Amino acid sequence: MSSTVETSFSLVYGAEALIPVEVGEPTLRFSRTNEETSNEALLVRLDVLDEHNDLAYVRMMVQKQRMKRYYNWRANFRYFKVGDLVLRKVTQSTQEVNTGKLGPIWKSPYRVLAITSKGSYELEN
Repeated sequence: MSSTVETSFSLVYGAEALIPVEVGEPTLRFSRTNEETSNEALLVRLDVLDEHNDLAYVRMMVQKQRMKRYYNWRANFRYFKVGDLVLRKVTQSTQEVNTGKLGPIWKSPYRVLAITSKGSYELEN
């Protein structure tokens, strides 16, 4: 709901949902409805449902672009070339037995042999 400013139900069916309590116990929202005007309003709402969904999609894409821009602004990207010396981070699966939390965080420098994909490199043993 936050990115599209609409509920999922209203995007699919074109109207807000009434919970069973509102139908069983007449509330102000339920008691002031007129069936004839409600049907007319629903037909009008269904006519513009596609446009409404398109606007919700545009709002969602704008929010994703804002998040991407914020992330890229804060991220510190580094790209390496073949032959550069890099340090490899020690993970739980690659750390030596019984080193504990005081063990090294980085392993000795490795040379970049090839760039396999964006942000992924093949290192020399």
